[in-house]
Order: sequence, then C-alpha cells, then structure tokens
Amino acid sequence: MVEELLELSRIESGQVPLRLKATAVADLLLQPLDRLRPQAERAQIELILDLPAALPLVLADPDRIYQVVSNLLYNAIKFTPEGGKITLQASYEQAEDEVVVAVHDTGVGIPQEDLGRIFERFYKSDRARTRSRGGTGLGLAISRHIVQAHNGRIWVKSKEHKGSSFYFSLPPATLDAP
Repeated sequence: MVEELLELSRIESGQVPLRLKATAVADLLLQPLDRLRPQAERAQIELILDLPAALPLVLADPDRIYQVVSNLLYNAIKFTPEGGKITLQASYEQAEDEVVVAVHDTGVGIPQEDLGRIFERFYKSDRARTRSRGGTGLGLAISRHIVQAHNGRIWVKSKEHKGSSFYFSLPPATLDAP
C-alpha cells in the first residue's frame, strides 16, 4: 500500500515524467492480457480480445498504460464470478478523435450510488463485499491520474448483478509524434 501511495503522490504532483511515443494499441493491450490470463483461467473466467486491425497509433507511455490496463483487468477478474466473461476491447471513435479501450465484465457490478466516487483514492464500493477480495483502493485513482496525464478520460458504466464496463481514451498519435 505504501508503494502505491507513493506512486499516486508522484503522479499527482507531476513527478512521473511520461515517455510518450506513437504506439500500436495492440502493444498496449496484449502484454497485460497475457500476464493476467492464467489468473482468469484459474477462476474459470473467459478472456476475450476484441481488437480491430485498423486502429490508429496512439500517443502513450506504454509502461503507464500497461498499469491502467492491468489494473482494470485485475479488478474485472476479481469481481467476476466463476464462469463469467471479460472482454478487452478497443475502438476508434471518429467523432471524438480518440481511441477508446474498454474492459467489460459479467461481474457483480457497482451500486449506482458508488459510481461517482469509484476513482477516488481509498474508495471501495460495498466494503463488506470487497474486504475479502483485498486491494488498497488506490488502483483506480492511479489509473485516473495516468489517463488524465495522457490527455485522456476514464469512466465507468455498471449495473449491480449485471457487470461493469470501464473505459479510457487516448489521443491518436499525430504525424509529428515521436
């Protein structure tokens, strides 16, 4: 927890420089997906990747976005019951000129009254239910700050007992991007 608090503090204060570069979306998603696949398999949860071939490159720090994707997938696995399904998806939203990454799960969902606070540090939805599942309550706060540092946005849609969908956006790389 101390390590995550220090990380969050550094990110919030701008002490973590981003190493932005034009990056293929697949390069941001495949590594965390592969790393967490054994955990999903042990929990008998199906992991699906929905990744169109024609996505533009994004301007991103791959190590930082790895943290975000890993956190969202880890949470989805943690809150999805055996036999559930998690889909990691990416799409280009032309109207907003952004690439949107989504993690959809068939998990327990988040109560409506908690949705506005889910990205706050230490906030845990239904503490009685989440206590047994562990976690520090910092992962989503860290993810929010990383995405915002990339000039992106992060949000969630959820229905209790139906599952959750976490989304974040990244700007496409321009022709003059490194």
